[in-house]
Amino acid sequence: MKAVTSRLIRPIQTLYTNKPTLSPIATPNLHQILQKCAKEKLPMKGMACHGYIIQYRLCENTLTSNILINMYSKCGHLEYARKVFDEMPERTLVSWNTMIGSYTQNGNEKEALDLFVQMQREGTEFSEFTVSGVLCACAAEFAVFECRQLHAFALKASMLANMFVGTALLDVYSKCGLVEDAVRVFEFMPERSDVTWSSMVAGYVKNELFEEALLMFRKVQVAGVGFNQFIMSSVLAACAAIAAKIEGIQTHAVLLKTGFIVNFFVCSSLVDMYSKCGSINEAYLVFSHAQDKNVVLLNAMISGFSRHGRSVEAMMLFEKMQQLGLQPNEVTYVSVLSACGHMGLVKEGKKYFDMMVKEHNLSPNVYHYSCMVDILGRTGLIDEAKTLIDKMPFEATASIWGSLLSSCRVYNNVELAEIAAKRLFEIEPDNAGNHVLLSNIYAANRQWDDVIQARKLLKETEVKKERGKSWIEIKDKVHAFMVGERNHERIGEIYARLEDIMEEMKRFGYKCETQHDLHNVEDDKKEDLLRHHSEKLAFVFGLMCLPPSAPIRIMKNLRICGDCHVFMKRASKITGREIVVRDINRFHHFRNGFCSCGEFW
Repeated sequence: MKAVTSRLIRPIQTLYTNKPTLSPIATPNLHQILQKCAKEKLPMKGMACHGYIIQYRLCENTLTSNILINMYSKCGHLEYARKVFDEMPERTLVSWNTMIGSYTQNGNEKEALDLFVQMQREGTEFSEFTVSGVLCACAAEFAVFECRQLHAFALKASMLANMFVGTALLDVYSKCGLVEDAVRVFEFMPERSDVTWSSMVAGYVKNELFEEALLMFRKVQVAGVGFNQFIMSSVLAACAAIAAKIEGIQTHAVLLKTGFIVNFFVCSSLVDMYSKCGSINEAYLVFSHAQDKNVVLLNAMISGFSRHGRSVEAMMLFEKMQQLGLQPNEVTYVSVLSACGHMGLVKEGKKYFDMMVKEHNLSPNVYHYSCMVDILGRTGLIDEAKTLIDKMPFEATASIWGSLLSSCRVYNNVELAEIAAKRLFEIEPDNAGNHVLLSNIYAANRQWDDVIQARKLLKETEVKKERGKSWIEIKDKVHAFMVGERNHERIGEIYARLEDIMEEMKRFGYKCETQHDLHNVEDDKKEDLLRHHSEKLAFVFGLMCLPPSAPIRIMKNLRICGDCHVFMKRASKITGREIVVRDINRFHHFRNGFCSCGEFW
């Protein structure tokens, strides 16, 4: 350490004291130097300062030691921080809290928990900051048992009403999936900060309780709580997840009023919200007006273009990113590879897959391999896709096998479909969709005995098939439809209008594509089954309720079927309406008889 001191102390002296020779520096000045080293992440200069402290025997100063711990922690040298902590002649509560916080902030949650246990064994007094710091460690580790123990601990110590402890506790419950416990803690708190409210909204979003998140945001507004960037990003994420465009627009207005729109995380969330609500042009408008174009924002826009099948724009933005001197990351490549998959661009997909390794020194992860399997499978190169799966440096996920199974459905490859389905049954036995898809592949090849066996296996496993559902937002209210819907208040009008549209479409050559119904029944029965699919009902209701100039935006939980795809194309032609359908894979924009997917989905 003395060697380090002699090598670096003179630049430190020159930089901070303007003295050419080594002389004692006042302790407050040392603290300022160490804090500057921590802020600017200058570990070597911090070590030089530490050497000076040792040389002049200033180590016994507790405040100096705490600042050293913080400096080493911020510079990523936890081993040195712990050494300073262990060598302190007298450990104060601040010292313990600083060390626990250092572990938590650097991702060493287990060490933070172990240090808290040691603290208790030594009988050291603790504070609300100690408890909240350890709770943060539990949140990162998803340590439910430890969290409940700390909850009881805080209750016993009469700390549960403390705002910092309560916020940390509800945060860890939310991250562990225990939302009801988080809500109980939230409701018990006598005082809540903006961080408390944002943690609760984020907790709902993390647990996919998106409507509850939006309701909580309304309570935030009523309570007059100040907004922060985290709560705004969470609200936009909730709007994106359920395609709540009206609430998204209202949130956009709040952002403009409060000025948070300049925050690039919030701006990226806004771009993502508009693209997931089917408004890709509005997303690009937000992106264009953003002052700082960083990687996070560019990734959001590239992903949006990819989701809407606008692969050329996605690839152009990818090139622009590099022209701006920004380095593409793993997320960027997932988006651009996905864009290639949506349009069947095999050559381009292979180019990007190689580029990420050779030019940007990134190791392909499971998502990149999944995109490549999807690209190859969608274009009929199913054997090549299977070979790639076999060569992967890790086990294939359900997503990868599912992509292969879907491709086998399109290209009627029964042999590989059975291999993929078998692996899927092992990985996710409760997913009925895999059984249904295999059954459909057999049905498409008229292997009715195998269909019976597949459906028998499905029944024996007692897993439930997810029913097709579509929903549409009309005047700030979401209307959901199931196939053959009977419960909607205006269902009679909807069916009558649908029949009229069907008759008009038949005059223009539309014929129900019964090959997309895979039941072993006559064609007229198949036509009846296809006629009342949920997206058709949602479209008709939108036609009845929305102004003539407004696009009809429909969300669907499953992949749109071939017959509904043809129906939407014809409907957009005869009604003159733009129809946007978001299914589980992508967006379809229907205009004047054509779809943005180019018949490739």
